[in-house]
Formats: sequence, structure tokens, C-alpha cells
Amino acid sequence: MQNEKEQVALTSIAASAVLTIAKAVIGFATGSLAILSEAGHSLIDLGATILTYAAVRVSGKPADEEHQYGHGKFESVSALAETALLFLLSGVVIWEAVQRLLGHESLTVIANVWAFGVIAVSMMIDFFRSRALSRTAKHTSSHALEADALHFSSDLWASAAVLLGLAGVRLGLPWADSTAALVVAVLVCVAGWRLGRRTIDTLTDTAPPGAATEITAIAARVPGVVKVERVRAREVGEKTFVDLAVAVSRTLPLDKVSALKDTVASAIRKQMPGAEPTVTTDPVALDNESVLDCVMVIARNRGLAVHHVTVHELGDRLAISLDLEVDGKLSLRAAHELADGLEAAIAAELGAGVEVDTHIEPLQPHRAGGREAPSERVVAVEEALKELAADGHGVRDVHNVRVRETDEGEVVNFHCCVDPALAVQSVHEKVDALERALRQRSPSIKRVIGHAEPIRE
Repeated sequence: MQNEKEQVALTSIAASAVLTIAKAVIGFATGSLAILSEAGHSLIDLGATILTYAAVRVSGKPADEEHQYGHGKFESVSALAETALLFLLSGVVIWEAVQRLLGHESLTVIANVWAFGVIAVSMMIDFFRSRALSRTAKHTSSHALEADALHFSSDLWASAAVLLGLAGVRLGLPWADSTAALVVAVLVCVAGWRLGRRTIDTLTDTAPPGAATEITAIAARVPGVVKVERVRAREVGEKTFVDLAVAVSRTLPLDKVSALKDTVASAIRKQMPGAEPTVTTDPVALDNESVLDCVMVIARNRGLAVHHVTVHELGDRLAISLDLEVDGKLSLRAAHELADGLEAAIAAELGAGVEVDTHIEPLQPHRAGGREAPSERVVAVEEALKELAADGHGVRDVHNVRVRETDEGEVVNFHCCVDPALAVQSVHEKVDALERALRQRSPSIKRVIGHAEPIRE
């Protein structure tokens, strides 16, 4: 894409150089101000296309520490310089044309075949290179090439005015050449105004027309996006940088939020080639968020581990109870402060009338050191479990028993089978009863974890 832009710019430079020389020679030979104005116009075109080529080369460089958004705006700076040259040329031509029309200067204009020929050739060249530049500018989103395309398309009308002026001189109207020069100057000013306005919009980060609406529609269609809260877009060369903020459910885990941001960014890049989106998320409470969800979010945001959250609706008020796990080495005062802070946060969210009771318990170590118990100890624990299960706990086939010794005491893991038709609550109660019975029989056991499986038919 970069090579294509540079090739088109080089071709435009060659065309401008040929036209400048040809128009200057014919203009001086015929004394036509209109043709000389076109020669000056082509000379500026030559300088502008050289600037364009340089800008295209610079704009293609990747972002660096000094230009973290890339070098795309160098094309806009080039287009702004070209705009200034256009207005300068127009001022000179208007001054000279007015002087001739007022009779302060007189010069015989020769409207011969060379004068008509150079303008006709100029129109053909401008037509074909304007199409080539426009096509490449659209394909590569190049502001500099787009500026050149607009410039040369306006040159066609200016050249047409020169032809009419020469025709008028040929018909015996000496003022027609200066009038044509004025028309050329006006058309150049119009082209400069259009080009300058677009360039200034780019340099001042004016949002691309319709971009915010399109981006909002794309993001809103992504599942998980609750609302599009803010969209900002600006063009830098062939890229459109997008800053987008979307609202998401605050109950989503961080990995889901990250995946959602990637999905939104991918959707924008797919439907808007050249877009460089940056997506941020704002967590919000949804209308269908449950009290349990609310409590879990508050605890998570405070870095606390809670479980066994129970919610009771007591008429016009709520009663919430939960287990809060804290470091077992904390003092009661410190642990109670954590519980108070959690309860206050829940009350602030759900209303001062909510009743919150917190059961504080030691947090189970995640990476406790340990060792496998002797085989005879494992056998003894397994026999104890099977004996207790046979005492009417509703648990069968105790197997895969493991016993680990830790500094805090023994940890026992086992598998067992239970009637598959029972509800989870009933299964939990039966396994929990077996676990408690084992701990009562063997005080050295600190923790028991039973895994229930459905009885295989």
C-alpha cells in the first residue's frame, strides 16, 4: 500500500514538471496571463506534489517514542502548505488581471494553436492523474493524495476557463484573457478553501463525519455490552484512532471483561478498515442483578472471600448472613474491622435498613506444606469411614481415600456414592454428617473433603 502511494506521487511530480515547463514557454511566447497563471499554478503543483511525496514517505513510518500515534499527520501538514501556496498564487494572478483590465498594463495576447494545444494536453493529463490519485487516495485513506486529486480535478475547470479566454481573444476580445485569469484564480481559491478546511479539520482532531454513530452501532451489537457511554474518533493519515467506553455488568469476571473488550475492538476493525480502537469498560449494576450477585461483587471488590451467603426477605427489609474467611493469624479486632467494613458497604448498596450478620472463620491455606500419611494410617481412616457410612448416613462405597499430614493436622479426601435421585442439598447434608462423624472420632483430623458420586446402576 505504501509503495502504491509513493508510485502515484512520483508520477504526479513528473506530470507537474512537464506541464509547468510547457505552459511557461507558451505563456511567455503568447503573452497570455491566463496561460502564465496556469504555468504558475503548475509550478505550485510541482512543489505541492514534491511535498506530497515527501509527506507520504514520512507518514508511512511506524509509530515511535516521539510520534506515538504514527506519522500520518505529516500528510495533513503537506496539504496545509499546498493550500497556502494556492492562495498565494491566486493573489498574484488577481492583482495582475485587475491591472490589465483597468488598463494599467497592456500586453498583446497571441491565441495560436500552441496556446490551445498546451491547455488541451494539460486538461487530459489532469483528468487522468486526478482519477489515479483519487482512486489511490480512497484505497489508502491518504489525505495528501486526496488533496492532490481534488486540486487537479479543479484544474480541469480552470483550464476550461483559459480555453474560453483564448477563444475570446481569438474572436477579438482582448479582455477575455484577463477575465479567464480571474476565473482561474477564483477556482484556485475555491479548491484551496475546500482543501484547507479538510486539512484543518484533521489537524484539529475533528471527528470524521458519521464515525461516532457507526462505531456506537457496531459496539452496541456485541453481546455483553450494556450501553455505549462514550465515543471519540480522530483521523491520523490512513488510520482512525477510536476511544470507546462501554458499560458492562459488574458481575462479570475480569477474564470475561477482557474478552469482551477484544471482541468489541475486533468488530470495529473488521467493519472500519484502518481503525485503531481502544476500549475501556465501566462496570454497572443491572436491573436484574440479584442480592447475592450484589454481595459477591462488593466482597470481590474489597478483596474478601465469602461463602454461604443467605438472603431472607422479611416483609419490607432484607436479612443477609454470610461466612467471611480471613487470615487465621489476624487478631479478632482486625478481622472484625474487615467484617464491619463489608457490612457497611453492603448497607450502603442495599439500604441502611438491611440486616447483615457475618460469621468470621479462618481462611484455609492455599499452599500448605504436607506429606502423605503412612499406609496403615490411610487404611485405618478408610475403615473408619466405611464403618460410619454403614451406620445409616446414606453413603455407600467409600473409596479413593487419601490422608495427608500437615503442621495444622491431618487432611482427608475421599470419594463415595449416593443415590443419584437425591437433591444436592440432601446429598450435602449426608456427606457433611459423615465428615463431622469422622472428625469427632479422630481429633487429629483437621479437615475432611468428601466427593459424592451417583451410584452406578
